[in-house]
Amino acid sequence: MWNDIEILVNDDTRREQLSVCLGQECGSALYQVDSLLQITSSEKVSVNPQLYACSSKDGSIIVVDRSVVLLDSTGQALQLHIQFDTNVDVVGMCQEKQFLVVGERSGNIHLIHIPSKKTLLTKGKGGYVLSKWEVDTTNNLVSVRSFADSSLIKGKDIFLVNILSIWDVYSLTLIWDWPLIHIEEFLLTTESDSSSVMQQGLADVKLIVMTTPTNKQMRSLIVFALPTMQQLYSLEVSIVSSLVLSGIGTDTIYFLEGIHENHQMCTEGSVSVVVMRSLTEALPENRLSRLLHKHRFTEAESFAIQFGLDVELVYKVKANMILEKLASASIGSYGQEVLLDYVNEAKENLHKIQDSQFVVDYCINAPWPLYETAQEMLNYAKVRPEFDLKSLVCIQQVLRAQARLTTFYGAFGPEKFSGISWTEFLNNEDVLKNILFQLEEGNLSCAQYLWLRHQADFENTFDEKMLESLLNAIHVTVPLKELCLWLKNVVIPFLRRVVPKGQKTLAKWLEQSARNLELTDKANWPENGLQMAEIFFTSKNQDEMHLTSFGHDCEEVRRLKKLVNDLQELIDLYRKYNCRLALCDFEKENTTTIVFRMFDKILAPELVPSILDKFIKPYLCEHNLQKDELLLQYIKDLLERCRTRSASVFETAWEAKAIAVIGCISDTDLKFDAVLQIMHGAVVPWSGAVEQLVKQHLEMNHVKVKLLQESYRLMEMKKLLRAYGIRDTNLLKDKLVKYILKQDTPTSLEDALKMVEAYMLPTMEVYILRMIDLIDKERREESLTLLKSLTITEAEKVAERLTVWGTLVLKKKADNSEEVPRSYMNTFNQSYFLLQEDFNIFLSVEDFGNPTLMSTLLEKHINAYETDKYPKSRKEQMTNCKTKDGKLKNYSTESRLYRMALLLQRSEQELGTTLALRALDAGKVEDAVKICRDFYKNHCNKETGKLLFSTCQKLCHMLGGDVLSVTPEDTNLPAVIYEMACQAATICSPDSLELCKYTLAAKEIYRQCQIENYGFTAKTTCFGGDKDPYEEWTYNDFFNEDGIVLDPQIVLPVIYETISSLLPISENKLYPLDSTSLANCTFIKGQNLLLPARTPICAVLQNLMECSQCELALRLIVCSFGSCLQHGISNNMDLSLGEKLHDGNTLAEIKGFLIAMKQTTASIITTTIMTLLHKVFNCRLIDQDLALGYCAILPREDTFNKLWGVINNTWQNYRKVLVNSQDNMITFFPYLKKELIRTLVQNPEVGTDLILNYCRTFMLDSDAALQLCIETLLLKNANRNHVEDDSAEYSEKQSHYTLLARVLEIIPLLKSTNDLVTSLSGILYKLDPYDYETIEVVLKVIQNADERNTSIQLNQALSLLKHLESYKRISPPVDLEHQYVSEHMIPLSPASETRLPFHLIFFRTAQCFWNIISAELSEESFPTLLLISKLMKVSLDTLHMSAAQHVFQKKLKPKIFEMRNTGYTSVVNKETTKTVQTIQSYLLSIINPEWAVAMAHKIAQEFPTGPDQIQALKFCLRLAEKWLKNTTAKDESHEKAEVLQKKLYMQYKRSATENVLITYKLNTAEYLKSIAKPANLIVLLYDHHSIDQRIQNPTGRDYPDIHMAAKEIAEINNLDMNKILNKLLNKWLCPNTLPSEKTQEIFGDAQEDEELRRVIYLLQSHPMDYSSRMLFAITTSATSPIGVNQLTFAHRSRALKCLLYLADTSTVESLFKKPIKKVKYFLKCFIYLAEFEVLNIPYTYESFHKSPKEGMIKGLWKNHSHEPTAVRLVTELSLEYKVYDFQLWNGLLQKLLGFNMIHYLRKVLIAITGIHSLWQVTSCPPSPKQIEECCECFVILCPVLADLDVIGIAKQYTQLDLPAFALGCLMLIPQSEKREQQIQAFLSTCNTETVLQQIDEHMNTGEVVAFASQIRSLILDNIINEKLYEKFLKTKYFPLVKQQLMSTHRMKELVDYFASKNCMEDAATLIREYQEKYGNPTLLDKSSSDILKVK
Repeated sequence: MWNDIEILVNDDTRREQLSVCLGQECGSALYQVDSLLQITSSEKVSVNPQLYACSSKDGSIIVVDRSVVLLDSTGQALQLHIQFDTNVDVVGMCQEKQFLVVGERSGNIHLIHIPSKKTLLTKGKGGYVLSKWEVDTTNNLVSVRSFADSSLIKGKDIFLVNILSIWDVYSLTLIWDWPLIHIEEFLLTTESDSSSVMQQGLADVKLIVMTTPTNKQMRSLIVFALPTMQQLYSLEVSIVSSLVLSGIGTDTIYFLEGIHENHQMCTEGSVSVVVMRSLTEALPENRLSRLLHKHRFTEAESFAIQFGLDVELVYKVKANMILEKLASASIGSYGQEVLLDYVNEAKENLHKIQDSQFVVDYCINAPWPLYETAQEMLNYAKVRPEFDLKSLVCIQQVLRAQARLTTFYGAFGPEKFSGISWTEFLNNEDVLKNILFQLEEGNLSCAQYLWLRHQADFENTFDEKMLESLLNAIHVTVPLKELCLWLKNVVIPFLRRVVPKGQKTLAKWLEQSARNLELTDKANWPENGLQMAEIFFTSKNQDEMHLTSFGHDCEEVRRLKKLVNDLQELIDLYRKYNCRLALCDFEKENTTTIVFRMFDKILAPELVPSILDKFIKPYLCEHNLQKDELLLQYIKDLLERCRTRSASVFETAWEAKAIAVIGCISDTDLKFDAVLQIMHGAVVPWSGAVEQLVKQHLEMNHVKVKLLQESYRLMEMKKLLRAYGIRDTNLLKDKLVKYILKQDTPTSLEDALKMVEAYMLPTMEVYILRMIDLIDKERREESLTLLKSLTITEAEKVAERLTVWGTLVLKKKADNSEEVPRSYMNTFNQSYFLLQEDFNIFLSVEDFGNPTLMSTLLEKHINAYETDKYPKSRKEQMTNCKTKDGKLKNYSTESRLYRMALLLQRSEQELGTTLALRALDAGKVEDAVKICRDFYKNHCNKETGKLLFSTCQKLCHMLGGDVLSVTPEDTNLPAVIYEMACQAATICSPDSLELCKYTLAAKEIYRQCQIENYGFTAKTTCFGGDKDPYEEWTYNDFFNEDGIVLDPQIVLPVIYETISSLLPISENKLYPLDSTSLANCTFIKGQNLLLPARTPICAVLQNLMECSQCELALRLIVCSFGSCLQHGISNNMDLSLGEKLHDGNTLAEIKGFLIAMKQTTASIITTTIMTLLHKVFNCRLIDQDLALGYCAILPREDTFNKLWGVINNTWQNYRKVLVNSQDNMITFFPYLKKELIRTLVQNPEVGTDLILNYCRTFMLDSDAALQLCIETLLLKNANRNHVEDDSAEYSEKQSHYTLLARVLEIIPLLKSTNDLVTSLSGILYKLDPYDYETIEVVLKVIQNADERNTSIQLNQALSLLKHLESYKRISPPVDLEHQYVSEHMIPLSPASETRLPFHLIFFRTAQCFWNIISAELSEESFPTLLLISKLMKVSLDTLHMSAAQHVFQKKLKPKIFEMRNTGYTSVVNKETTKTVQTIQSYLLSIINPEWAVAMAHKIAQEFPTGPDQIQALKFCLRLAEKWLKNTTAKDESHEKAEVLQKKLYMQYKRSATENVLITYKLNTAEYLKSIAKPANLIVLLYDHHSIDQRIQNPTGRDYPDIHMAAKEIAEINNLDMNKILNKLLNKWLCPNTLPSEKTQEIFGDAQEDEELRRVIYLLQSHPMDYSSRMLFAITTSATSPIGVNQLTFAHRSRALKCLLYLADTSTVESLFKKPIKKVKYFLKCFIYLAEFEVLNIPYTYESFHKSPKEGMIKGLWKNHSHEPTAVRLVTELSLEYKVYDFQLWNGLLQKLLGFNMIHYLRKVLIAITGIHSLWQVTSCPPSPKQIEECCECFVILCPVLADLDVIGIAKQYTQLDLPAFALGCLMLIPQSEKREQQIQAFLSTCNTETVLQQIDEHMNTGEVVAFASQIRSLILDNIINEKLYEKFLKTKYFPLVKQQLMSTHRMKELVDYFASKNCMEDAATLIREYQEKYGNPTLLDKSSSDILKVK
């Protein structure tokens, strides 16, 4: 069934989709054959099908057996396909393609509606063979109009012989026939329409015939030209073929042809495919095109030759066909042989093509399958063109493609080469996009290579957006080292040159990337972060003008720079100090807190000392931190942090660390402070460690032990309180005590006593509270036991207080019983009843509620009570006592009155107040006082206080108004008033305090109105604790002012009037917080309350001053002025508010009053105090404390004048004392027998009376006896001083003071003291020199006896003893002391450890004195030793010198050695500053200036060179200047002092200069030699190599500050720094030598010129404004502002370079008034003009700017091409102005090579890599001669790399011992086999470790860095393949080997290697690392053996 239909022609392209082999063609005409349709059968075909087809303008109908196919008019769309039951014989369309009529061989005829594809009619009649069908569209009917059947031809036989003939249609005459051709089918066609045929005949008609089959079973389709029947065309077709019937007007012939399945023509067998073809007449060109289209290139070639067409077109089409095959082959899986066949075919074809441009384009664009093929074809394309202008363009294209091919090879390698990838890469114009893709994929080396080779392609279009894309594309897995090197050496310089504004973005990205590394690459942190961050500053810092540009310190750059500094310090912390901090934490810290974190990192407290010494101390030294102060701060910080953490309340882990830190503190004071801190912060109860620490320090002898004891006591209290559940210790301590006692535990009383003792509370309260508690609980026995346990005094006080307490309790109970709450009615009924029953008072309910009536009733009874109590007459008394019934009844007893008052709703205090005031009105003072006392005793409350206050106030007003005419006899009324005021103050308001103050003054005044009489009480002397307090305070040496007795009648009223004015009685009701005292009351509108006080105050003061009562006057004036001032100030605290609240006149009046009173008060106080001082100093015994107090009040000048006046008048008193003492001396010495007397005096009960009686009885010399007594007493005590104190003997030992008193009592009994003095003087020398007490007694005895009879300076000796007693020895006894006691047969006393020998100091020589004293010299002991030295009148200069030397040796010298060991530069710190000042004070105290300077210089020499020695030398100069000033030119010592000063000054300058060098780490031998010439030294410093380094690497550390060093040296040596700097600037910026005569090149940048780098550094020390203006002046001037040179363009260009380097854009633009681009162009012009100057070519800026540049360049080349300078200038100008003349550049490059300008040539070659037109003139750089040039000239960037002899270059590298570069060259060999062969041969002979070393040393900079990783990877793979693990195991490259194994997943090889070497731990470690890196950490916790088992 022929049911599979396929249209073979595309309507758009008209290209057939079926390639069918046609039969043989012939003829003179050309026809194009196309296959249009293909019909195949779904079933196997056994019989050839019957074919029929017809075609018209409406479409085509094709019949194959039973299948009918209908196509549209275009032949491209299938409209209908129908299968019938039998073969179809005939078909046709009608009615404009609406209907299809089909006639089957079976006889059926079908009418089908084409649009709907429905069969409308099917009909079949046996014999009907012809009919006519008509369609009636009106009625929609189809009818048969006429028909003819087979009967018409029935019986007629028609014989067809297949001979075509032509007949005349009108005459039916045979015109022509063709018997030789058997025709089966024919058609007539013409190119014109049918009407023209009718007119012209057969002239343009063609006959198409289909012949009958031949013997070959083939038919022929022949085209004849009519009428001649000339055969035009013949085509062999298959036997199953048929013409498609069509009209005569068609120009295309269609036919059907049956072919085989393999598209071969059918010669035998059945066909399987039916094809509809078209035959169209064509031109030769079209025919050729058709042949080419069918790829029948052999025929096409012959056809072209035959018809004289373009044969090369055939070759080109064939070449393109091969191109397509190559393209498809690169996609498909074709074999290598097929691809090579295609390539060979293409090569062969290209040789035939003469069009060079086509060949070049073809070779460039062809998808060659292999890299070698592509290279070969490009080389072929390069040599094809002829040498003409057009060929140059071709060569440029080839060179560009070759460069791309080289790039592809280097970036991706030959293994990734394919036709498609190569063509895509070649045609990809957006190289940057490819770079970004490679970066995103993590292929850094590929991206680097692409960037380096094609940077010029995108340089002009690169912008900030591209920069962001570039940075964002960098993958996190990119190797950091390679990335940093690439960014540093390639990308960042490019960005600075192309997009300088992008530096902000770059800096921000670098900062964030560096920070991210802390998380992404923690193993290499923080070095990796620093490596990333610092590349911004260490990269090639060049923009397009070769000028550094860091964004001029924008915010992003500053942040990045800070990050670099932080990371550098962080690395130090990590590596030097073993302290790991997160970066975010580090940035929050300072040097102090970093030390804290270092301590925090210490896990074990026992490690603190070792870590402190190993890590922390070096850090402290480096940052000049004081250890002890910082350790104390750490403890405070630790405590503070622990307090802020909630969980730290019970944590004590910090305690152990804090204790360990305390153990490292050297300073004792700070150590105690630290212990105190821990005591305050430690959790109570303390841990054992804290407890031990505190106890250890409590046992020490230190001033802060008391603080520790206090803190310890508080801790015990906290501990005690915690036992009772109390944690808040801020509660009132009395409440805590009560709470403890309330707990009633066995230890409550003991704990309470501890509390009150700790907080210094009275212990009595504890006993009282305990007793009360026991009594409340009815535990009487326990209370009595407690009371009995107290001392008698305590028991009495407790009992007294308990009695008071009991009384109050009982009274309270009684009061409570009376005040039991009842209802109002019960109260009313009770009161009402009592008034009636007891007082006969009958009131109604209304009257009881009337307050006025109640007051009147009470007043009536009060009057009755007063009348009874104070009757005026006897009659009145009797009358009042009688009642109406004549009976006596007393209604007015006091108790009844109080009871009535209560019933009348008045309190007892209210009634008492009324009674007291009324008593005062009645003049009954005693009664008023009694009322007050009773109330205070029985009702001590606030109301009673008011009663007392009111009474006292009333009394004062009465006394002040002199109203009280009668005062109580024998009563000290002022004292009573004062007492009552004090009682009121204890229970009442603050007004009572004011009253107390003034009533006390009144009391004291009244006391001066009386004459005291103490009787005849004898004054007895008591000592110590036996003194009676009364006697001590009564008779002690206190000042008692002598004054005139005051008249009470005059002074008392005035003083009380003063009190009344200061405490006026208020008539108004007082509200809370109101006050009656003047000091506390408020202003009253319209009144000045101060005025009433003025007159009485002045009066009383005048009276007191007249009576010389200065003390009272001083007290009164101070108190009164204070009250007045308080009144004014308290009411006017805020001036603005006071003005609003009070009247302005009142304020002004009060202010004026206070000012006047202040002046008066000040005058009176001064006068009074001066008078009092006079009195005090004229007393027999001066009250020194009081005098000092008075002096403190006076101004300093007045005080000194007064004291000097006293001192000047004191000599008279001394003389009087001396005369009296001389008159009282009695001398006598009787003789007694020593033996008996000695026995007597040994008994302490024997007195002098007994001895004298003994002498009188036996007529002995009493003086001798008494002398013996004295000696015996003294010697007895002295002898026992050496015996170790035994308890029994020590109890009998008499006190030295008692002994002295006893001896002094004996001396007056002597008649003569001469013998005694002589004897005692001898005894004195024999006494123990350490027995100060006995020596003192002996000296005082001699002094008391007769000091004139001895040669001993007694006062001096006694003074010496006082000093020695106060001094505690600090050194052991010296040899001289041992010698002394040995000579005198005295045992060395234990006291010698703490005491100095008196005799050796007092009696021996000065040498002996210094032997003893020198060892004792210290800062602490010096004041005492100075007093001793002054006393002994030894040389104080010697003392001060010895002290200075000794203190220095003991305190500072050890510090110097410690400083040298620890690295500190100075020993002067907080601890030693005081010592240094002390030594200086010693030296300043030396009177001999020469000695002082010598000693100071000696000490200075002890210091190492440094700040300490400088300060010491400065001090020496100070002393020398002092010496020089104290001499005149005539003095002999003047010249000596002058010489010494000069020497010291020279030494100071040298030492200070050397110290500067040391400080800034510049103390090299070279600089130290120049110290004597400081100006030369400064010049040398500015030649320091660090200046170059700091500009090239701004982030470097430890650069010496040359500026500061030079400045300090200049200041030290008085040099003009500006003059030196200007000299250097002139030397380096504007040199006399022309640029051409110097080694450096003028076209170099500011960084390449060493002198300019130094100029830049010099100018950085000046303000930017100054530097920029100076450089601008040089740039724009003809003469130098800093020298005398005439400025050249070279000088001006150098200045402008520096200006652009230093200043920011805005500064430069403001100076030049031009945009920065024009300024930079200005610089370029200056550079070029400088070169013209060298060539003596006179150009100005204007002439240069206007001249045509190309002509100028060629003219310069023509005339000066023989000069290297000119050649370089031409090169620069050509590059600048884009002059790329081929011949010019060819000559330029040759000249550069000839002049051996290799370094510059390399830059030029790189610059023109982006200029394709110059590639053909480039050549390989010559063989390098120096290693640096070799490294820089690596050939990777050469655009014509494929043309280089890389093997030869590799050999040259090998000869220069650069195997890494040789290997890199070999890797660039294009041929893969040759490359591998060369590399393997090289690796077998080279030292791989050397290659790796050179990669690190020479290939980490420049462009070659992108290739370094590939070379390193190749070497590492070779090491792995060769199993060279052992060779590299101990080298620094082994981690690289391990990393390579991990990245290539070959770690198992290394693990096996370690296992074979029995290194199991190493093998397990490798496995752990590998598993951890690739996300399988499960093995990390397993043992090594377990890991190896699962390996």
